[in-house]
Amino acid sequence: MDDATEAFVAHRSLLFTVAYEMLGSAADAEDVLQETWMRWVGVDLDEVRDQRAYLVRITTRQALSRLRALGRRKESYVGPWLPEPLLTSPDVAEDVELAESVSMAMLLVLETLTPTERAVFVLREVFDLDYDEIAEAVDKSTVAVRQIAHRARAHVAARRPRGVASAAESRDALAAFRRAIETGDLQGLLDVLAPDVVLLSDGGGVVQAVPQPVVGADKVARLMEAGLPRLVGQVSLAPVQVNGWPALIVRIDGEIDNVVAVRIDDGLVTGLYVVRNPEKLSRVQEETPVSR
Repeated sequence: MDDATEAFVAHRSLLFTVAYEMLGSAADAEDVLQETWMRWVGVDLDEVRDQRAYLVRITTRQALSRLRALGRRKESYVGPWLPEPLLTSPDVAEDVELAESVSMAMLLVLETLTPTERAVFVLREVFDLDYDEIAEAVDKSTVAVRQIAHRARAHVAARRPRGVASAAESRDALAAFRRAIETGDLQGLLDVLAPDVVLLSDGGGVVQAVPQPVVGADKVARLMEAGLPRLVGQVSLAPVQVNGWPALIVRIDGEIDNVVAVRIDDGLVTGLYVVRNPEKLSRVQEETPVSR
């Protein structure tokens, strides 16, 4: 490989993770990497002091541009929008900070930031870039970036999961969800649901899904009680690691139907996320490398 290709390949997983955390979409992150590569091959490497920082800067700028376009696309999205789930390896879960940053719960929190706030937060809090490097990536002054970082941190802190959620708590919650589907016994699920739990189901207008958020443990239980008898075919549920956390892949007659992930606050499930949009399920059949 030539020097440009070697550098790009060496940092590809990192660049994908930067783009994915900014966009919540693996497909769009891959497009950003293509755009980054096209610009990178035209760079005079003799003028590049830090190849990693330079590549991150290109990726961030391309992701910012795409994020603004995605915002317009999401305005016309049918039903709730959820991030595209990624099947991840066990070592991602071992890096607690990385696992939290790519979790479905955190990606939904990041959706509440402006594009620039999201870029600054991701680059600073997840990838620990210097403020000067971030300033170059987002075309802001270092002083402005510090202010944006402070504002974004406060915004995320007010919305991120409360308490330290463990993988065991996620597994227990998903086991209760699994029992509810397999046996119809909802009591175990009710025991782990917070009173104000929110269920989001993403079908993207392509397949049937709950069109609005369902709020409250009783309503979620009633929805499942009504919906379970409608499942037609051989249903199987497989525990997996998705976005660094325990999740379930639900198959009907051997075909992936949906992915279920959870958000845990103070030991109870406050978010139940069901991704059914088939356009978002291509990354749960084999592991996607993520790194920082």
